[in-house]
Amino acid sequence: MFYIPGNFQWAVFSSFKTSTPLISNGMWPLAVMEEVASPTFPFPYQPYHIQDQFMQALYRALEHGKVGIFESPTGTGKSLSLICGALSWLRDHEERRREETASLLQGEGEATLPSPSSTSPLQSPPAPSSAEPDWITDFVQKKAERDLVCKLKEDELRRKRREERLEMIRHNAQLKYTMKRKSCEDDEAVKLLELSKEDQGEESGDPEEEELIVAEYESDDESKNTKNKFCAGDDEDDDDLVEEHVTKIYYCSRTHSQLAQFVHEVQKSPFSQDISLVTLGSRQNMCINEEVRRLGSVQRINDRCMEMQKNKHDKRPQDEGAKRRRGAAKSVCPYVGATGLQHLRDEVLGAVSDIEGLLGLGRKAKACPYYATRLAIPPAQLVVLPYQMVLHEGTRRASGVQLKGQVLIIDEAHNLSDTLSCIHSSELTGAQLCRAHSQLTQYSDRYKSRLKAKNLMYIRQILFVLEGLVRVLGGKVGQNPQSQTTLPGTEMFTINNFLFKAQIDNINLFKVQRYFEKSMISRKLSGFVEKYAGSGVTAHAPAGPLTHTPAGPLAHAADKENRRTGGLNRYLQTLSNPNTAPPNQQGPPEGERVLSASPMMQVEGFLMALTNSNADGRVVVQTQGCVSSSSVKFLLLNPAVHFAQVLKDCRAVIIAGGTMQPVSDFKQELLFSAGVGEERITEFSCGHVIPPDNILPVVLSSGPSGQPLEFTFQNRDMPCTMDETGRVLSNLCNVVPGGVVCFFPSYEYSRRIVGHWESSGVLARLASKKKIFQEPKKANQVEQVLSEFSRCIQRCAVDGSDLTGALLFSVVGGKMSEGINFSDDLGRCIVMVGMPYPNIKSPELQEKMAYLDKNLSHAGGRSPGQALIENLCMKAVNQSIGRAIRHRDDYACIVLCDRRYSRPATLAKLPSWIRAQTHTHASFGPAFASLRRFFIEKKQKQS
Repeated sequence: MFYIPGNFQWAVFSSFKTSTPLISNGMWPLAVMEEVASPTFPFPYQPYHIQDQFMQALYRALEHGKVGIFESPTGTGKSLSLICGALSWLRDHEERRREETASLLQGEGEATLPSPSSTSPLQSPPAPSSAEPDWITDFVQKKAERDLVCKLKEDELRRKRREERLEMIRHNAQLKYTMKRKSCEDDEAVKLLELSKEDQGEESGDPEEEELIVAEYESDDESKNTKNKFCAGDDEDDDDLVEEHVTKIYYCSRTHSQLAQFVHEVQKSPFSQDISLVTLGSRQNMCINEEVRRLGSVQRINDRCMEMQKNKHDKRPQDEGAKRRRGAAKSVCPYVGATGLQHLRDEVLGAVSDIEGLLGLGRKAKACPYYATRLAIPPAQLVVLPYQMVLHEGTRRASGVQLKGQVLIIDEAHNLSDTLSCIHSSELTGAQLCRAHSQLTQYSDRYKSRLKAKNLMYIRQILFVLEGLVRVLGGKVGQNPQSQTTLPGTEMFTINNFLFKAQIDNINLFKVQRYFEKSMISRKLSGFVEKYAGSGVTAHAPAGPLTHTPAGPLAHAADKENRRTGGLNRYLQTLSNPNTAPPNQQGPPEGERVLSASPMMQVEGFLMALTNSNADGRVVVQTQGCVSSSSVKFLLLNPAVHFAQVLKDCRAVIIAGGTMQPVSDFKQELLFSAGVGEERITEFSCGHVIPPDNILPVVLSSGPSGQPLEFTFQNRDMPCTMDETGRVLSNLCNVVPGGVVCFFPSYEYSRRIVGHWESSGVLARLASKKKIFQEPKKANQVEQVLSEFSRCIQRCAVDGSDLTGALLFSVVGGKMSEGINFSDDLGRCIVMVGMPYPNIKSPELQEKMAYLDKNLSHAGGRSPGQALIENLCMKAVNQSIGRAIRHRDDYACIVLCDRRYSRPATLAKLPSWIRAQTHTHASFGPAFASLRRFFIEKKQKQS
């Protein structure tokens, strides 16, 4: 047996009678794995056959380090299959490691390292040269063995302590930890919470002003061996303090509600009592400090939180004179004590909780769930988190997520490519650019006598870049962007051409980006704006009260006095104007609240986007008549460039979804382009658990009057097409019980066709059979509409009135086309009107198509750009029609109203379990007869 340092993988080959080493990503060779017994999967009930197949395929993919594309229709228990399959592998993997470690420790010095002739591509200790004497070779070998044993003993000791602590928590819920950690562990929590290290030099002037001034900066070129003053502590010390990450599974999905649903499935699984799970979220979702939560916006909450942490760990002397000069004490968060965070961390690891449960635990323990969950990442076995924290490198690094050698499961991944593009794209308006320039100018003018030369140089560079960006939009800084007119239009640039156009090609954006990160100038500017928001800082013109105010003691005193009396003056104004509400009853308009914040964070993100490779992105310049509403947008064309590191670091990546078809473009655009070989990719797709006769997909090529159904751009607005669609729906409502959900290609077309039906009387005929509901455009109204839709169907089933249910008009890609459950009577029929192709005239889409045509190979006689259009359409269709059939006993019909669905290439892009049952009808009569027969048979079975 031997252990290979670097990847922390143990290998026992004696039982397999082979000397084959582990392959490079730490997995067993296939020949060896064939001798391993088939795994068993604990399950809360007898799994379906397809669930067992799913778990077997998942287990093999994790063991062999594959990139797996797994498709399991909604309603087949995909989440539970993922949980039981993945955690079974983790259980077996840890058990093998424990056995191998125990065996190795039992032999102590008998461990043998791989021979120098081993072909293992892992980084093992370099073999001594053949010219070396034998005693040197023997010494090196024995030293490596001793080091190995010491390392294993330390790891085993840490593991036992961790397991004992968790076991104590799980079996004694009332246990309160009263002992305090060692001072080094207190320092660990402090270091993890520190977000910047302030200059320890001699203070001068107002302490509040000192917080807003960036510390002295030295670029990498000037000081190779000197620690930058912005670095938050010594790297070696930090490495010693950070707890080693155990083997874990990262599970991510799109929304917090989907993550909460997954956690609830874990709670129902056989692993709920044994797994250490932690759920991650943003400060906005996990903060329990009501003062901070009331700020509302993500940026304000983040800035306020970090400011309070800085106040908490301010190490400057607090003598009485300083306190008097400072005035009121700085606000600190009462929920970030080191002991409280450690206690909450242990509680989080001891019981499976979603975000709501974490908030309850945090309030009870008076400790912050946001920071406690981050402290819990290293020892956790299952980490549940949203897409952003995994797919964006900066967020991943800031959250403490380490993917090296770990397993990543990406659920609901049908739009993964688009998600990656959106996460790494960035957009700035002219108003934001002018405001950022104005605020940074005032900041520089106020503190120019106290800023070091290097800081002033980089600030000038940032101002120069902002001037160039405004100039591209046809405006000038220093003037109100709303009064500067431009000609409407859209232009597309490569990154290099855009830099030339803006005349900023002489600026090293990589150095500017590093300055942003190390100096935290965006946060300093945000604090500056918040402090002087009432003094003209947010004005568009660069000149304001601050720029002309001398930075002397009298000026500081005057500023303080103005701030002190500002509230009283505003209150007196409300008394003199009876139409004005008191300040506590009337907040500022939304626009003013947005303007009061600094947009420098968005500027930082845009400049970071411009550091992408010239071939991987484009910059879209859109002018809208005035500079204020014009914008510059970075469009990422190659999402694989940001996904490649994830694929490289992870032991295995599982990409799962209910409808992953079509996967051809997915593999080309994300996997092959990221350097993943065909041999590492594995695919799994299963049918549904329902009987085949519980679903009836129908393609309608014509309507009741024989009018062809083809919703092309030229035909869809014709009155005859709209009338024929109304007749189709009217006939369906006569035979379909319960709920009918009708999807239109866009909100605009939904508005037009429903308006036409209202004027022609079709809508009244539909309303005589089913009550009509429409999808709202506002997200906060969706729950109400769905609730009323459900109650109406239930009421109609009981009352036996003329109404047979309800009809819901929805939109493909809207709020009800994903994540909504239309099970049982809520969705007995799904109607798809037309094919929802994206807007081919969109400049962004045209550029994406051109990029794919240039960089990907042509297949099947179609260009990659053309395939992209069709795949985007069919992915949206598959998501929408997947809203029905949510469990084994459910049944529904799917009506595809467009003869283009009958094309073999289009049918091939439907999920296999739907495609196998699909019937194409050239005329309406036979299709309608099959639908009527379908529901009659279901009614007879139920009775």
